[in-house]
Amino acid sequence: MSIFNNTQLAFANKTDSQLRKAFWMFKLIEQPLLTKLGTSVLNFAVHNNIPFAGNVVKATLFEQFCGGETREESMKVVNQMFKRGVGSIFDYSIEGKEEEATFDAVCKEIKDIVRFSVGNSAIPFIVFKPTAFGRIDIYEAVGKKVELTTSQKEEWQRVVQRFDEVCRLCFENNKKVMIDAEETWMQDAADHLVEDMMEKYNKVEPIVWNTVQMYRTGRLEYMHQNLQRAKEKGYFIGYKIVRGAYMEKERERAAAMNYPDPIQPTKDASDRNYNDGIDFVMANLDKVSGFFGTHNETSTELVMDKMKAKGLENGDNRIYFGQLYGMSDNITFYLADKKYNVAKYLPYGPVKDVVPYLTRRAQENTSVAGQTGRELSLIQKELDRRKGR
Repeated sequence: MSIFNNTQLAFANKTDSQLRKAFWMFKLIEQPLLTKLGTSVLNFAVHNNIPFAGNVVKATLFEQFCGGETREESMKVVNQMFKRGVGSIFDYSIEGKEEEATFDAVCKEIKDIVRFSVGNSAIPFIVFKPTAFGRIDIYEAVGKKVELTTSQKEEWQRVVQRFDEVCRLCFENNKKVMIDAEETWMQDAADHLVEDMMEKYNKVEPIVWNTVQMYRTGRLEYMHQNLQRAKEKGYFIGYKIVRGAYMEKERERAAAMNYPDPIQPTKDASDRNYNDGIDFVMANLDKVSGFFGTHNETSTELVMDKMKAKGLENGDNRIYFGQLYGMSDNITFYLADKKYNVAKYLPYGPVKDVVPYLTRRAQENTSVAGQTGRELSLIQKELDRRKGR
């Protein structure tokens, strides 16, 4: 029997009506065809300013998966969770815009998050996506080491500058910053850039953290190589370890362009690789800190067991756990109750701009085997428990 089955603990912040709404929303998400149709309609309706579309999104997907439209609005959720020992990681969830003005605006927003969160332990990490600071094509070109034109060199230099401005500000204010992982064909350039930031700002402790997707092949080898570099250059490493989120896109592209599939062949292989990532962190705690982003109960318990076997305190500052807001509350609040370091990714932004993120989140829930069913069964269990009070 799972240790993560205490629904009274998991849903203590939720009213009966919120739970019922969440139940029916996950019930709809459980149907792949309905989800595909519904998300397409929502995207179309919101972006064409069809009346009431924004209100429908805000009352359903947005309420479940986002903190609010602004940081200030989201603080209600932040404070509510922190009372129960759960941190929040503001995720400015604007996607799909490739213009220099937008990259500058997002960079400014991330720096504002840093300043906003200074001195607030309820917000333990800052986060951003590499493609929030530059076009995916420029990352790909740099990663492939193709000869850049003068304008491309200038463009890349602006990307480097945005990274450095955020990482330096975090260093100056002692805030940890995680850089998300994205598609494989742009990741080499992002990895090298993050390594440069680690070398610059992680001399005393891990301020800059990279994200490693363990559903990919070759990632364990990458971590070993970076560890060797860190030892030679004298810096600490922070890794957010996740499974990954672009599997279908990666496989389709590899098949279409006739290169080796970069994704592990099976779910079991991905799980084994994730567990190997846990082992890597635990074996190298003198140099490496780990943030284990997972909704997988087995992986979570494995980290806990290995911490115990090494005699670590539950709140050891080298180990964090993380889940997405609106999901896996049974894991998050159990960990918080046992005094582990745990935080939720808390997306925010204008409803219209966050719709691509929300629809992707709905589709991911549909495609991850067992995820939606588990949410439904836990919500139903809690509703039944409350009826029997």
